[in-house]
Amino acid sequence: MEKKSLTVVPGKRSKACDVVTLPYPAFPTDIQAQMVALSSVSEGTSVITERIYPDRFMSASELKRMGANITVANGAAVVHGVKKLEGAEIMASDLRASAALVIAAMAARGETLIRRVYHIDRGYERIEERLNKLGAKIERLPET
Repeated sequence: MEKKSLTVVPGKRSKACDVVTLPYPAFPTDIQAQMVALSSVSEGTSVITERIYPDRFMSASELKRMGANITVANGAAVVHGVKKLEGAEIMASDLRASAALVIAAMAARGETLIRRVYHIDRGYERIEERLNKLGAKIERLPET
């Protein structure tokens, strides 16, 4: 039987897996960045291969600022999972990367400040309100 879905269970550390983005019905490129964020705290080493937009690893450098162990080359990210990310000041670069950074920030120890949140707002209306209802602790700050 071919596995075609992921299950994420809170409270347990996920296991590494390899993913290749391809056109529908395969793994969608639109959630590749979120998969890199999840893989950064998973047990083991994941390889995320981007076959649709090979340069779409914008979040990797910001995740590395949080302590992620990611190497990007030739349209793939090799992600060695770490036990915990650390809060940091990071910058959103596009809509998909922004969602990945919010996920990483919620998994990180300490406080994370995400700049350029207008990228997040383009695709996720009132994201902080919605995630706070699920138990997150997100505060929107005035621009400085």
